[in-house]
Amino acid sequence: MNFLLDPVAAIGRAFLGIVRKAGALALFAFAGLSHLLRPPFYWGVFFSSLIEIAFFSLPVVALTAIFSGGVIALQSYAGFAQYHVQNAIAGIVVLAVVRELGPVLAGLMVAGRVGAAMSAEIGTMRVTDQIDALRTLSTDPMKYLVTPRLLAGALALPFLVLVADLLGVLGGFTVSVSKLGFDPQNYIQATFNAVKPLDVMVGLAKAAVFGFIISLMGCYHGYTSRGGAEGVGSATTAAVVAASILLLAFDYLLTDLFFAQ
Repeated sequence: MNFLLDPVAAIGRAFLGIVRKAGALALFAFAGLSHLLRPPFYWGVFFSSLIEIAFFSLPVVALTAIFSGGVIALQSYAGFAQYHVQNAIAGIVVLAVVRELGPVLAGLMVAGRVGAAMSAEIGTMRVTDQIDALRTLSTDPMKYLVTPRLLAGALALPFLVLVADLLGVLGGFTVSVSKLGFDPQNYIQATFNAVKPLDVMVGLAKAAVFGFIISLMGCYHGYTSRGGAEGVGSATTAAVVAASILLLAFDYLLTDLFFAQ
C-alpha cells in the first residue's frame, strides 16, 4: 500500500509547507505594518529606500514603457487593419498601458532590480550577524529594516507607473503618427475619449499593491535567509521569483475585481 500512500503523503507535506510559508509571510507582513503605528519611524531609511526605488528605477521603467507602447500600436494596427477599425488603436494603446502594461511591466522591472537588492542587503546583514547587533543596540530590526521599505515600495511604484503610463502612451503616439500616418490631433482626442479617471486610479492602486508585494518579498527572503553567501544568493532569487508570480496573480485578482462584468 505504500506505493499508493506515498504520493498522497507527499502532496500533504507540500500543502502543509505552502500553508506554513503563507502563514509565516502573513505574520511577517503584519509585524512590519504594525510598526507604522508605533514610533519611532526611521525616516532616513525610508527616504533612502524611496529614492532607490523611485528615482534609480526610472530609466529602466521609462525605456520599457516607451517601447511597449510602440509595440502595442504596431501590433494593433497589423490586426485592426484587416477589419478597417484602425481608429480604435489610440484607445487600445491607452487602455492597455494604463490598466495593465504600465503597472505590470513597471512592477516586474522593479522586482528584478529592487527586490533582489533588498533581499541581498538584508540577507547579508542576517548572515553576518548585523541584525543581531541591531538588537544589542536596542533597535528593533523589523522597525528599522522592514517597515520603512514596505512603505517606500507602496508609495514609490505608483509614481513610476504614472511615468510609465505617460511614456507608454507617448510611445504609441509617436509610432502611430510617424510610422502609421495617424493625424496627431485626432489621435490625441481619441486617447482622451477612451481613457477614464477610474482606469488611471485602478492602475495606480495596482501599483501600490505591487510595490508592497515587491518590498515584502525582498525583506522577507532576506530577513529569513540562512547559510552564508549561498543562502543569500538563493534568497535573492526566491525574492524575485516570488514577487513576480504574486504580482501577476494579484494583477488578475484586481482586474477581475474592478473590470469584470
